[in-house]
Amino acid sequence: MLPLTDIPPDARLYLKPTWFVPSPIGLPEGSAARMGNGLIWFQGYELTARRGGERPFRLTIPVAGFADAVARLPDALAERALGLAANISAPRAPLVLGERTIRFDAPQAMAILNVTPDSFSDGGKHMDAPEAAADAGFAMASAGAALIDVGGESTRPRAEKIWEGDEIARVVPVIERLAAAGVPMSIDTRKAAVMEAALAAGAKIVNDVSALRHDPRSMEVVAAAGCPVILMHAPSAGDDPHDNAAGYADVVADVFDMLEERIEACVAAGIARDKIMVDPGLGFGNRLAENLALVNGLATFQGLGVPLLFAGSRKRLIGALSQEAPAAERLGGSVALAFRAVELGAQMVRVHDVKESVQALHLWRGLADAGLSAV
Repeated sequence: MLPLTDIPPDARLYLKPTWFVPSPIGLPEGSAARMGNGLIWFQGYELTARRGGERPFRLTIPVAGFADAVARLPDALAERALGLAANISAPRAPLVLGERTIRFDAPQAMAILNVTPDSFSDGGKHMDAPEAAADAGFAMASAGAALIDVGGESTRPRAEKIWEGDEIARVVPVIERLAAAGVPMSIDTRKAAVMEAALAAGAKIVNDVSALRHDPRSMEVVAAAGCPVILMHAPSAGDDPHDNAAGYADVVADVFDMLEERIEACVAAGIARDKIMVDPGLGFGNRLAENLALVNGLATFQGLGVPLLFAGSRKRLIGALSQEAPAAERLGGSVALAFRAVELGAQMVRVHDVKESVQALHLWRGLADAGLSAV
């Protein structure tokens, strides 16, 4: 293991919170740091360096000695490490959506409402029935979802791309009905025209699996609207977001780098940083080992300094680890993934099964509160 002073100056650093503790109470002052403005505390940073597609260096540094340790790095690397640590602990600004505000001092649930014939889990369930789809959205909101994510195009592998006019016809009647009742919504789309129509109908957030790369106008639309945006990592910005011929050298670092670049591109285009969320894109073009690495490395993405959305509900990963259980039989795995994600700092989880997932989040919150108040 190289000492800190031997890290190559052209290496790229990453920082992951570790050594989690239920509370800073009773610990020496300065020995624990807080993740964002939530209920997670930790006592160590795992610092890794990447160079040429490899990680030649990994070291866990106690929070109490972090500043002194990184002071031994070259100036640019020390600045990078301190910036990542500051991002990890920076408060996550709430999403102000008209009369509704979504806070991130406790994890929130986003409900999936697909108005498609072919989505991998619930395709066809609400197709051609906007009233029934809206009723499903009302039920999700009543069950505790902070946000309803309405989508009109499947992004499953090799799904057929649809015309934007058809996508608009699917989602707008549902959004209008939900908006009339004050239900906060995001629009799950890659197309600028669909974004415009959905925002005009009452959606408040754009959720783009291509991180505003698929449609050349999408960045302009979001910037002009001044709305929050969720940037998801996918290996391809083309018609099939799962296309990953190049593969990954290091999936956590590669995804982190792409999301960091997209955040900076959005800020340069006039989108406020406090209106940006990220999603590492579990299951999009990833093999099982890469999906597991993303979950285990989830706390690394806190270094981006923006709220983190985790979408593991009913994903193929669960079936692969449970005797190929079909999507409709992955409730237990979905809840387990959501619980693990919030343990590692996810501020929001995207779910199909709202009632069960919200119950798990309430349990997590109760355990965290009890840990914080323990004497």
